[in-house]
Amino acid sequence: MMRDRLVILEVTARPLYWIILAASVWVLFTGHNEPGGGFIGGLVAVSATVLWAVAHGSRAAERRLPLGDAVRLAAVGVGLAAVSGLHSLWGGQDFLTHAWGSLPLVLTSFKVSTVMIFDLGVYLCVWGGLAGYSLGLLGLDEPAQGSQEGEA
Repeated sequence: MMRDRLVILEVTARPLYWIILAASVWVLFTGHNEPGGGFIGGLVAVSATVLWAVAHGSRAAERRLPLGDAVRLAAVGVGLAAVSGLHSLWGGQDFLTHAWGSLPLVLTSFKVSTVMIFDLGVYLCVWGGLAGYSLGLLGLDEPAQGSQEGEA
């Protein structure tokens, strides 16, 4: 399907894409103590992918995904979420009983947990799954004549 170029959208999509992805990572990391986390962060990341698809086409948007393929991204996310609970089985605890620790820094310490691995898995699974679904629905496979496909 040929479409008209929306030059203003193509130009503004470049910085907005990165701003939206930064916001999604912020939501991912703040989700332990405030609303957010992997699911909501993944939804925000999907909005960046959809923005890129509208501006540059579905194929260009899929190539921008971390693994270049929505299904692969979702599968890695499911794998990470599952792996985050394996250590508890080895310790004789229930699956997904998470471990907490502290990473000492110069003036403070940073709390770390296997929950973050689980949240990252959910984030990647939501991003990959819904991005693949959205890109398929949009069907914006052919960029307009004279348009670059958005590879930065």
